Amino acid sequence: MDKEEFKKLLKNANFSKKSFASFVGLKYQSVNTWGNNNRAIPYWVKSWLNLYIENLKYQKMKDILKDSGVCKE
Repeated sequence: MDKEEFKKLLKNANFSKKSFASFVGLKYQSVNTWGNNNRAIPYWVKSWLNLYIENLKYQKMKDILKDSGVCKE
């Protein structure tokens, strides 16, 4: 994953680099250097962000169903 894709995924997940770092328990300084020079973005970040974004979509659907009375959970 390149730096631009990382930025796009962060945006889609409603994260800044700082909020993402805090959420996953990393130092902001580490996350901020990803994609710069020889600092590769860790392999797990793309799949983690994609799953997080997918979960946001399901959570929105669940909330809509709950509000409409279709789902009680």
